[in-house]
Amino acid sequence: MGIHIIKMPDIGEGIAEVELVEWHVQAGDAVVEDQVLADVMTDKATVQVPSPVQGRVVSLGGKVGDVMAVGSELIRLEVEGEGNEHQVGATSRAAAAPAAEPETAAVPESAGRAPAPSAPEPTPAVPDVAAVRSAPVPHAASHAPSRPQGQRPLASPAVRRRAWDLGITLQYVPGTGPAGRITHGDLDAWLARDRNATSNRTTGTLYAPHDEETQVPVIGLRRKIAQKMQESKRRIPHFTYVEEIDVTELESLRARLNALHSTQRGKLTLLPFLARAMVLALREFPQINARYDDDAGVVTQYGAVHLGVAAQTPSGLMVPVLHHAETLDLWSCAAEVARLAEAARQGKAARDELTGSTITLTSLGALGGIVSTPVINHPEVAIVGVNRVVERPVFQEGRVVARKLMNLSSSFDHRVVDGMHAAEFIQCIRRYLECPALLFVE
Repeated sequence: MGIHIIKMPDIGEGIAEVELVEWHVQAGDAVVEDQVLADVMTDKATVQVPSPVQGRVVSLGGKVGDVMAVGSELIRLEVEGEGNEHQVGATSRAAAAPAAEPETAAVPESAGRAPAPSAPEPTPAVPDVAAVRSAPVPHAASHAPSRPQGQRPLASPAVRRRAWDLGITLQYVPGTGPAGRITHGDLDAWLARDRNATSNRTTGTLYAPHDEETQVPVIGLRRKIAQKMQESKRRIPHFTYVEEIDVTELESLRARLNALHSTQRGKLTLLPFLARAMVLALREFPQINARYDDDAGVVTQYGAVHLGVAAQTPSGLMVPVLHHAETLDLWSCAAEVARLAEAARQGKAARDELTGSTITLTSLGALGGIVSTPVINHPEVAIVGVNRVVERPVFQEGRVVARKLMNLSSSFDHRVVDGMHAAEFIQCIRRYLECPALLFVE
């Protein structure tokens, strides 16, 4: 038996370090070749690291949330044969100290021997993660695991990810798939049983005191979002301008277009109309379709409109980019936005689909709210926020009529965008939306 050391792989594109966001194994687990060992994150892309060999986990090289350098030790496996510990150790010693004593690498190890004291075994990450997860405690009827102690439950990465998100310990879930593999149906059955047991246990406890506390580490995409928002607010002096838009005619046009063409071309939401209005308004105000390099003191204005569309995903806020929005008609825009949003939600968005935006559109309208103060996506200089549509009585030519109204809450970088230009930009968008025929006039 020998020790095989797996190092943090080179993800590419000049990346020097990654964040460890999830372990799929723990010390003592048996792993097979190509089995996923861990998930690591760089920028907004999550990458799975598979095992190149078959063996048993001896130790983990870090815990969830650690930032690890490319080439650092990720995991140690006990394998049949000699392993690669001597080669890796010799390479490391040669790089660090060429004059190291040759006897060090010649000391034999007995079968199954743990790593030498000079390389202390890191603490496995799983207990730390379990401590901060609000995983349900198995019920009295299911205290015993559904498989022998030490036997690793079989499940696909997608099933493991879902179980992690739901706080389910797979060791207790019976598997009905081939070779006892746990399926999504098994998770659904476990959840149903858990809800029934919880309902029976908590009858009459509507006003019972709750003193439990849960600590949730800020890692992965959540950490990236936090860093991005902090950087934006630290660097950019925001000011927000709010305007009320009468979208009665626009909603009427949208309903008619959907009635005529939704079957063949797809359904239109308000977003494609807003995107088109922004494209046209930016032709008149190019200084707002820009990025500000405040270190160099240079504002770069763009002819192309690369529209970031903020999208909420299970992992957190992401901003897929609608590249060259100026070239898209309403239906092409709607289809591309839907495609990008779905890719972001499933974590399949490519790197270039998440970068390069020149201005951002964000919408909380579906969740309600009449005013917001959106944070600019640094290094852009503006973000347009959409609030919900409400029907209210309005005086029009001496009569009270029902109109559909919506607020635009938009923020600007006051270092490079004056208040007058910001107001004129939003008023230009307002003209296009309140008279939607202008959207189609060149």
